[in-house]
Amino acid sequence: MGFSSRQWIIGNGLGKRSVDLVMCCMRRALATMALSASLLAAVGCTKNIPNTTVKDTPENRAVITFMENYRNAVESRDVGALLAMAHPQYLDDNGTPTGDDDLDYRALQRKLSRWRERVTDVRYEIKYRTITREMDRVMIAYRYSASFRIAYDEEDQRWSRRIGENRLVLLYDDIERRYYVLSGM
Repeated sequence: MGFSSRQWIIGNGLGKRSVDLVMCCMRRALATMALSASLLAAVGCTKNIPNTTVKDTPENRAVITFMENYRNAVESRDVGALLAMAHPQYLDDNGTPTGDDDLDYRALQRKLSRWRERVTDVRYEIKYRTITREMDRVMIAYRYSASFRIAYDEEDQRWSRRIGENRLVLLYDDIERRYYVLSGM
């Protein structure tokens, strides 16, 4: 016949009052450990979209899908697709306080056309950092690695590489049920 832990403690010289105190402390410790383990499990259940640091939600997946279409259009040098992704009110201030280098939709058209003529090959990778929403805007912060083969003339083509951080601002059109780029291309 086996002994319970309470009977074993009493049998080894501790009084009933001491046993009750030990048992109470053990129950509290076990309850605290169980609660801590369940909290850690709940916190650890938040999943990110694979290969990103972006929380996995249907809304974020839709944004990533749009961004992957953007990345593919850059790699294929598809100016038509890139312009179709840009909103007619596209405006990029290029992070400077002066308006000299601002890029609106028309300037974006000209820039992309020149880019298409000069760049003969592109490799473009994106590591998505965050997706945040402010009213009707969606901001995507990402790190990119871009390699471009630039034609200086017919015989002189050189690869150039850029690594950096960028932020695209998107607008979701409820009527057309799609995203547009407002700035950041």
